[in-house]
Amino acid sequence: MKFPDFSLILIIILFCSCTNMKESDKKATVKYEIEKSPSEWKSQLSEEEYDVLRKKGTERAFSGKYWDKKEDGVYYCAGCHQKLFSSDTKYESGTGWPSFYQPIDEEKIGIIKDQSLGIVREEVVCSRCGGHLGHVFPDGPEPTGLRYCLNSVALDFKKE
Repeated sequence: MKFPDFSLILIIILFCSCTNMKESDKKATVKYEIEKSPSEWKSQLSEEEYDVLRKKGTERAFSGKYWDKKEDGVYYCAGCHQKLFSSDTKYESGTGWPSFYQPIDEEKIGIIKDQSLGIVREEVVCSRCGGHLGHVFPDGPEPTGLRYCLNSVALDFKKE
């Protein structure tokens, strides 16, 4: 039995390592208009807001203050108060989290590939402060077919 050349295996390992480093470097170089230290965020946010917005936590389904809210208004980022979603695009998804089919403006959010649970999902973040809002899925209603499934604690609501 002939074994592969050790140098070829080493090259493949180095190539894969460099590819992974480049991907992680991209994440580290994302700059947001509002950047604060962890202690600054902790002084501004509640413990639950900090866990979700800064540490990518998730509130329990059917526990948030906005999952079944039906008033007209605008939803803002709880971290930086940027306008994100309108109640006009909110709908009942049955998931227990506030769900929208489109943001007020695509530039108000960022989408980041998330592989944290061993599956590929698309994380939704605030484009101004980088706060974790939730995830977007391709199973929403028309006209977009998208479901922005967000954490209530990551949002503030202002009645119109």
